Amino acid sequence: MTLFKFDIEPVAQARPRAARIGNSIRMYDPKKTANFKTDLRMMAQIAAKGKSYKIPNGAISVNIQVVRPVLKSWSRKKQQEAINGLILPTTKPDLSNYIKSIEDALNGVLWNDDNATVQLISSKRYGQTGRLVVEVNEI
Repeated sequence: MTLFKFDIEPVAQARPRAARIGNSIRMYDPKKTANFKTDLRMMAQIAAKGKSYKIPNGAISVNIQVVRPVLKSWSRKKQQEAINGLILPTTKPDLSNYIKSIEDALNGVLWNDDNATVQLISSKRYGQTGRLVVEVNEI
């Protein structure tokens, strides 16, 4: 089991954008999503190097915890309830969209390809600040 904690506000995978270049169409990620993936990838490379992490060759189990920051507009009482887990983030973006952007960003860093994932456990919570916790287990 290897646990990685990233102090970065999670960004969900957005719909790809298209641009016409000559006679062809090029698909690309929106700027916010692309920046998140780049930042997370660099953070993961640094963390993996610091832990002398070796990418698993076989099947893996991944546990991803997405922590969204509480809204500043909420009352202190409501913020504290959210941090304590009494209020859960049931609004958009979907958990699956967060997972997709995280998996894409960590390809080649924490695993060779996300198709090696045979078990995925994930959750979406509120916290004081946004962060990600990723646990990788070789099966």
